[in-house]
Amino acid sequence: MLYLVPTPIGNLEDITLRALRILKEVDVILAEDTRTTGRLLKHYEIETSLRSYHAHNEHGVTPGLVDQLAGGTTMALVTDAGSPGISDPGFFLIRAAVEKDVKIEALPGATAIIPAITAAGLPCNRFYFEGFLPHKKGRQTRLKYLATLNETFALYESPFRLVKCLLQLIEHCGADRQAAVCRELTKMYEEVRRGTLEELHAHYSSVDKVKGEIVVVVDGCSNKRSKSE
Repeated sequence: MLYLVPTPIGNLEDITLRALRILKEVDVILAEDTRTTGRLLKHYEIETSLRSYHAHNEHGVTPGLVDQLAGGTTMALVTDAGSPGISDPGFFLIRAAVEKDVKIEALPGATAIIPAITAAGLPCNRFYFEGFLPHKKGRQTRLKYLATLNETFALYESPFRLVKCLLQLIEHCGADRQAAVCRELTKMYEEVRRGTLEELHAHYSSVDKVKGEIVVVVDGCSNKRSKSE
């Protein structure tokens, strides 16, 4: 059995009772960073064995892990924050486990995209999730595509590239497109700043140092509304 267990994106209280039980009961926890997961386990007094599973070793260790799973070992896959496989390691192992008919259970739980979408104040009956944009090759192509979407779209961004990202969104979507920057969700300094792309770019350009994990949410092209509306 392979369990996919979401972990808090900030506030340690954002973990389900079922997730805590699974983390205690499995034979092994596969963690993106054992130090990060170790702090969570220590907080909840969980002593399950930890093993590293991340983007740099997944190709090498996955076959052995799948053999262990097929042989009866139970494992929980976690990432540093949020749900495994959502812009985080996990897909490679999950696909290999599926091919070997290993039973998989995905637990519901914390992820940054849903609270960002709902808190942005933009239409969210339908939305598009981009994940992280390419750093270089293909970035302009993706931005050009996102600008044509009728639905609200969201993407993850590094604090170091936020100002550049907002400027590129202005170039493709227009300065008056409504948007929100959601930063440090569930943490002490949580911030959801709403406005036009131009307003957001002006604000974060004036900030000395932007910090934290960031979700940028942008209105669809068919929903253009001025701030006065």
